[in-house]
Amino acid sequence: MADSTSRDRRDEPDARFTYANERTFLAWNRTALALIATGVAATQLLPQFELGFGRRLLGLPLIALGAFVAVASYRHWQTCQEAMRRGDPIPHSGIPTVLAGGIAVMAVIAVVLAAFEG
Repeated sequence: MADSTSRDRRDEPDARFTYANERTFLAWNRTALALIATGVAATQLLPQFELGFGRRLLGLPLIALGAFVAVASYRHWQTCQEAMRRGDPIPHSGIPTVLAGGIAVMAVIAVVLAAFEG
């Protein structure tokens, strides 16, 4: 008769995959922290633009994008862990698409603000 502890251990994915999933989660969170820090720096440290709310126009979306990446990365980590435990394929992540799109939009905003700066 197998006890529940041995059954639980059998259901755990290979530690290498668990660690890889965790490293990915931590990398996304470093990215989130960098976005948040950059957003705070933009709102507080950039010189004033001709457009009075220009610094906030750059900084606040970066902070929001960082918050999204932090939350989404946790959810993706959790979903991947559960899939590995069940032996299912790893689910697709939308985080790279949102991140790339968000950064591209912020780059366009930065170019527009810089182009019209006196």
